[in-house]
Amino acid sequence: MPTRLRKFLGTIALIVLVIVWALVAMALAQAPAIHDSTGLSIAYYVIAGIGWVLPAMPIVAWMARSGGSNQ
Repeated sequence: MPTRLRKFLGTIALIVLVIVWALVAMALAQAPAIHDSTGLSIAYYVIAGIGWVLPAMPIVAWMARSGGSNQ
């Protein structure tokens, strides 16, 4: 796969990941246990805010991989 196509598809995947992650995180933040507890709220937002990086790492690694002879 050409490098430009891989980077384009990876960019689209990252944008979709961040949008879906944010929507799910906002929906889960409305749970009474998280919403009513200040300490749990802080912990949740820290984990949810940093957590999207873990699924994004394989996408970025795939984007950075060399394309072989199709470059």
